[in-house]
Amino acid sequence: MEFRRLAAGALAALAFLVTAPAIGQQGTLTSRQSEALAAYERALADFKSILAERRRQIEAKQPLPSLPGQGLYLARIAVISTYKDLTDAIPSRIGKPNKFEIPPAYFDADIEPLIDEYSRLFDVMEAPPAGAQDSPTPFNDVADLAFAIARAKGLAPEPAEVAGRISLGLFFAETNGKQNVRNARSNTYMGSFQTGPSEDRNGRRKWEALKGAIAAIDPELSARDDKEEARARGTDQRFNHWTNVRNGLMNAHADLFREIPGIVKTLPHPIDQMKLFELIQIVPTPTRSALKSGDLLNYRVSSRTVMKHLRNNSIFAFGQADRSRSSASFREILAAMWLFNRKFERAMAKYAEIKAR
Repeated sequence: MEFRRLAAGALAALAFLVTAPAIGQQGTLTSRQSEALAAYERALADFKSILAERRRQIEAKQPLPSLPGQGLYLARIAVISTYKDLTDAIPSRIGKPNKFEIPPAYFDADIEPLIDEYSRLFDVMEAPPAGAQDSPTPFNDVADLAFAIARAKGLAPEPAEVAGRISLGLFFAETNGKQNVRNARSNTYMGSFQTGPSEDRNGRRKWEALKGAIAAIDPELSARDDKEEARARGTDQRFNHWTNVRNGLMNAHADLFREIPGIVKTLPHPIDQMKLFELIQIVPTPTRSALKSGDLLNYRVSSRTVMKHLRNNSIFAFGQADRSRSSASFREILAAMWLFNRKFERAMAKYAEIKAR
């Protein structure tokens, strides 16, 4: 019943928004302004349409298309992109702040209900599979594993705590802090840390090599690991929260934990530190090169493939000005990761809560 009430409320909000006033009060528009307005209205109508379609399919228990979230994702990108083009053409369209902390030039706060419905649909489409092995302490697990790995890699306790906080940020960045989820936009990346099969296997091999050092530092955590290994035996380890977090950290991030003291000097703000490690997830090779360069913030990438990967992860993805970029420095990339800010703020709050306990 509660689910149906939420769905009904979402559809009512969509119906209201369909009748939201257009920009008729702007006076005579230039050709560029008219085109920008028309593009935004089309994108908004398409977004509402696909939201309603997915909701109908789910409510009717109809089969969903392959990668059912991809169309939703692209429609959301189009709404934000065309709104940015609209506010570039008509700056007076920049409105009030929104609860998602998206810069107002990119987002009309009046359509917040659409994004809420978008999130609810993804919750349904990405629900963990039957048999997924949850943890009663998912956030503590992330922080504890990262801290132990960092200590085993030679870090002192204080920078190892930073590793724990950063890793909690990765959990929120990848899944909004939800464990064992599937992926409505990919058939490859799954689980709490959204790893592919090869990444998961690689992380598991690296963990086995480090297991002795981990046991010496934290026998209790090592014993927990033995239990989770036994629990996950014969299954896809990506759907055991503990093993997927462990393998994900070992695959992509653990080797860089040694660099944390230098990273903190260059990037003193915790959110920037989290952004950098998220870039290890998104574009690992140029991020490692930037770290090795000795001039991280001014290191520039110009590969079309790298820029494509950034855009596919909501960085330089919105509006013609951003999408026309052919290169960017890491200073610019970090600044463009504003869509991650709210997730990382939640991670910082959760980490503070864990430490207070």
